[in-house]
Amino acid sequence: MFGTYFALYLQSLGFAAAQIAVLMSLQQFVRIATPFFWGWLADRLHRRTAIIRVTLLMATGVFTLLFWVGGYGSLFAVFVAMFAFWSAALPLFEANVIATVEGDSGRYARIRMWGSTGFIVAVLLAGSALDHLPMRSLLWMVLGMLVLAALSSMAIPEHRPAAGATAARQSIWPILRRPEVMALFAACFLMMASQASIFVFYSIYMVESGHSKSTVGILWSMGVVAEIAIFLTLPKLNARFAPQSLFSFSFAVTAVRYLLIGWFPGSLALQLLAQSLHAFTFGTWHAAAMGMLHQFFPAQFGTRGQALYTGFSFGIGGALGGVVAGMAWDAIGPAWMFTAMSVVVFVGWAIAFRYVKRPSPSAPHATAG
Repeated sequence: MFGTYFALYLQSLGFAAAQIAVLMSLQQFVRIATPFFWGWLADRLHRRTAIIRVTLLMATGVFTLLFWVGGYGSLFAVFVAMFAFWSAALPLFEANVIATVEGDSGRYARIRMWGSTGFIVAVLLAGSALDHLPMRSLLWMVLGMLVLAALSSMAIPEHRPAAGATAARQSIWPILRRPEVMALFAACFLMMASQASIFVFYSIYMVESGHSKSTVGILWSMGVVAEIAIFLTLPKLNARFAPQSLFSFSFAVTAVRYLLIGWFPGSLALQLLAQSLHAFTFGTWHAAAMGMLHQFFPAQFGTRGQALYTGFSFGIGGALGGVVAGMAWDAIGPAWMFTAMSVVVFVGWAIAFRYVKRPSPSAPHATAG
């Protein structure tokens, strides 16, 4: 819900497109370093779930400051502090899930589907409400979701690593130096750099093109419905195609999606089609990336592998992509900005298609250090 509507809230405060892009990209900038710190700490303490609980509570507390601040500098500081804690939750939760399902993509998809379902409900309800309520009401909605997330984390069991695991004392560099791992992170960087344009500006672009906020909620939800559908079919897809093939295919589909968004914003039918392609833009792409991380990183390195994936893609990629999208929005306009992002994702496809391969049996693993 935050990513869907908060750019509109910032616009209502009178901020320019470049300022909105910077503020909305702070989440990604913070994700560059903090997930690896939280991942290292979780590996060291063997307490992933406890860290998830504490950081969610801290993020909720920091968010409440937004009820009293509205200046650019104040919002900047609050966002950095909030995202520093919020950034711990997703990679640690994903690492917990992957360790629990032990590479079973079907089980992973079913668990991931519940988060997508919750997103749909929240976005649809919030969009309908914001058509009738002032934008400031969004603060209460997001706060409510943060409180629910913090409370629900209390029910997550702690996943204990296998006895004798010493990952926190071992070097991960032999894995990171492998060409297929570097290519995976580079491709993920480009994918999320391109997706930042949607994260920051899609809602604004649709409203400016004549769609209501409730329609924007429907469009966002369409994407997540398609994501759920692809998650349900992932076991069959994975039985026929390697994660590397699904990964590359997702990039090609994403390039088409950006062109539909950029050049046909007023057509509801084409926007519904574009949003349905989110099934591949995120669904198959993310699931395939999870599968490859499971291949490349031994179990005791799962948390740090997730943290690095988050840092390179959502962090560095999302942060730089958001800032560039903000400059391009003013300089060349929305249509050409989305076209430029389709070129970025095409480069990601070329890297994925050429270099992201299955690890060989002789591939190096992490070493003690």
